[in-house]
Amino acid sequence: MKRVRAKKYLGQHFLKEQGIAQKIAATLPTNENLWVLEIGPGMGMLTQFLLPQHPKLKVVEIDTESVVFLQNQFPSLQHHIIKEDILKFDFQKHFGTAPLAVIGNFPYNISSQIVFKLLEYRSQIPFFAGMFQKEVAQRLCEPPGSKQYGILSVLVQLFYHATYLFEVSPESFSPPPKVVSAVIQLERKANFNVDCNEALLFRVVKLSFQQRRKTLRNSLKTLPIPNNIREDSIFDLRPEKLSGHDFVELTKKISDGQL
Repeated sequence: MKRVRAKKYLGQHFLKEQGIAQKIAATLPTNENLWVLEIGPGMGMLTQFLLPQHPKLKVVEIDTESVVFLQNQFPSLQHHIIKEDILKFDFQKHFGTAPLAVIGNFPYNISSQIVFKLLEYRSQIPFFAGMFQKEVAQRLCEPPGSKQYGILSVLVQLFYHATYLFEVSPESFSPPPKVVSAVIQLERKANFNVDCNEALLFRVVKLSFQQRRKTLRNSLKTLPIPNNIREDSIFDLRPEKLSGHDFVELTKKISDGQL
């Protein structure tokens, strides 16, 4: 069957090594009762290894040519191929409230947006694994204190245990990307709820790292924080020094000061 043409505007780079695809598929726990959603399956290099282990598999693909290819290549998936944009995907429409694992070889140009999307649905997603551009994968797993540590590091690690697994060279793809890729695994923490105003927490984290070279006292000056709260020593720090738990405590202080 004719191969799918890789489309630059969709950020398509098709994995061509079966051994690597098999290793990525193995990052998910085997659970026949758990739904699995594969994002951007392309020509099904990863799909072929997911299907035998995960009969409750659905795939979401925006590329019409890839959808036709998948329909012909995987007849058993016929009614589980969803032609939609993952950034507009309604998880409850397709899965109700059922838990699911998410996996994929994620398009580099929207990979961070995909992570933010999945964080919104974290109550339904206990497992999340897949391939990112190496720098993004490192950022997701990076501990506090480094230059790579940032918004995604804080928010992902607040709710998930993040593990950096292995790297994949550009030559493993067609066409080869200009960057090295890496595979990570996220397993949701037992306690994945935050004891603070979540909307304010996300705002505080984002504002803090938008001016990461400044102390929190300066980067958060647009927030209506009373002076007595702003004098707390935590505001003397730069954002990369704070863990997810520290940001929760900071959000509580700010929230209390706004009451």
